[in-house]
Amino acid sequence: MEDQTGILVIGGGPAGIISAVTAKRSYPDKKISLMKSIGNGCIPCGIPYMFSSLKNPDDNKLGNAALEKNNIKVIVDEAIKIDRGQKQVLSKSGQSYTYEKLIIAVGSSPMVLPIPGIDKKGVYPIYKDMDYLKNSIVEIKKSKNVLIIGGGFIGVEFADEISKMNNINVYLVEMLPRLLANSFDPEFSQLVEEKLKSCNVKVLTNTRVEEIKGSGKVEKVRFSDGKEIDIDSIILGVGGIANSELAIEAGLDLDRGKGIWVDEYMRTNDPDIFAVGDCVGKRDFYTRRNTPVMLASTATAEARIAGANLYKLKVIRENKGTIAIYSTFIDGLVLGSAGLTENNASIEGFEIVTGLAQNVDKHPGTLPGASNIKVKLIFSLKSGIILGGQVVGGISCGELINLIGVAIQKRMSATELETLQMATHPFLTSAPTTYPLVVAAQDALDKM
Repeated sequence: MEDQTGILVIGGGPAGIISAVTAKRSYPDKKISLMKSIGNGCIPCGIPYMFSSLKNPDDNKLGNAALEKNNIKVIVDEAIKIDRGQKQVLSKSGQSYTYEKLIIAVGSSPMVLPIPGIDKKGVYPIYKDMDYLKNSIVEIKKSKNVLIIGGGFIGVEFADEISKMNNINVYLVEMLPRLLANSFDPEFSQLVEEKLKSCNVKVLTNTRVEEIKGSGKVEKVRFSDGKEIDIDSIILGVGGIANSELAIEAGLDLDRGKGIWVDEYMRTNDPDIFAVGDCVGKRDFYTRRNTPVMLASTATAEARIAGANLYKLKVIRENKGTIAIYSTFIDGLVLGSAGLTENNASIEGFEIVTGLAQNVDKHPGTLPGASNIKVKLIFSLKSGIILGGQVVGGISCGELINLIGVAIQKRMSATELETLQMATHPFLTSAPTTYPLVVAAQDALDKM
């Protein structure tokens, strides 16, 4: 049976939804359908908080309200083949869908490490499937000892969340020397480790899991230093792998990072097929090197570009590269990172200068709820152009890092940041006389 549509989106995550909604806004006369393989999806960034912070795990459900509001047809089925010649997508149920324009937004799958025993019961990769997650949470909550493998954003957020639950011992293992090593410089990583340890998380860096032991179910874990500990449940928080199989079989090109290759307008090598989100290769904003960034915020930015450019290119909507902007929340401590760290900039060969500022996010700092803020900015030494930034402190840092992200996208200079005009208020921001971005820019200028 064949179904005809103008625009077909494959994938029901944030990238797929925003692609479809943007396409509807840009081309209101087109019939748009979205196919998703999981009927009961979830909000990816909210997965760790289904354990404790959310009253009910179902509160993290990713529904169809935005699609229904925009009269976009939702198809719960799995795409198994793209026939580029016939411009058709074949589904697992035997249905075929004809398209004018196709957007692939099939995301990523959790990475499963080659560890002996990784297939035992009690090991939980993070699938974005509400039913799977709810069942996993029920089982993990029965555990006395939980191990989280991976000290990136996923791992530290799971460790923080589960540490809030009574009677569960939480272990976090990372093979690198420090946590969040790809996104933060050492002085920021140290703050994360200290915060988790204060929440009774046992942090093991420079450590690998060599073997998962047990008769059918997880019972023990052996580490690279030979030590063994009793473990009941293991959460894999080591990132994802781009789902590119559908594209490969259709003869679409791959990026060097193994995701689907796309140009600045999210077009594949087939002019009628676009791709967005975790399944797509990413290139760094400054170096254009491949970068393994898988973020819903990045995916939705790509989706808005693709949805607007399906039939006509709109030059103002182009992907100029990934700035890798992150934020996280660990027991009240907010950390944000955007662009290159000092360490990564040095590895890439940039001649750099850094600017530092430490302040309070209210003025006067004696106001209730005031938090200390630390800001680090990285600039090109000769041009003064901002390359990256990191922040740590209270809730206000969540938006402060977004401001740094704008500065990176617009390639602002230290001089421009020094003369930044900002709105300030005693309860909302640092004082205008000591605004941290301005002070950090001035610090860098003094060193140039």
